[in-house]
Amino acid sequence: MDLQAEIEKMANSLITESTHFLVDTVISGNKNLKKIMIVVDGDQGITIEDCARLSRGLSSLLDEKELIGENYTLEVTTPGVDTPLKLKRQYQKNVGRNLKVTLKDKSQVKGKLVAATDSQIEIAPEEKQNKKKQEVKKIEIPFDLIDKALVQISFK
Repeated sequence: MDLQAEIEKMANSLITESTHFLVDTVISGNKNLKKIMIVVDGDQGITIEDCARLSRGLSSLLDEKELIGENYTLEVTTPGVDTPLKLKRQYQKNVGRNLKVTLKDKSQVKGKLVAATDSQIEIAPEEKQNKKKQEVKKIEIPFDLIDKALVQISFK
């Protein structure tokens, strides 16, 4: 088993809340100093205490199993506002929020995420007409056509 898969297995074993989940594992650096970034999320969000608990537990397991050696940094974080959605579970969590979806053909769809199933999402795009935003017909987008989807933050 490769290092990333082993770290993901350890992280998943430490995630005890059924509403929390691992989003991504990024390993960078060189043989002298590795940087491990674990990205976690939750259906109702995740607290800094949850991240700290996972960080302490994972650090102990990494030291115990001596997978990396002495020189590494470990960062447990949540997805930032500029982080694209990766998992279907993240889409379900963000139903009701505005998304900017870039399709594999490089076209874009912006609008409110109204549904997310195992195979697709449904977006209600907004069109500006007479200086008022008005929702139009919903668009169904299969996951395999999505290149990137970002939650749009509104300051209204």
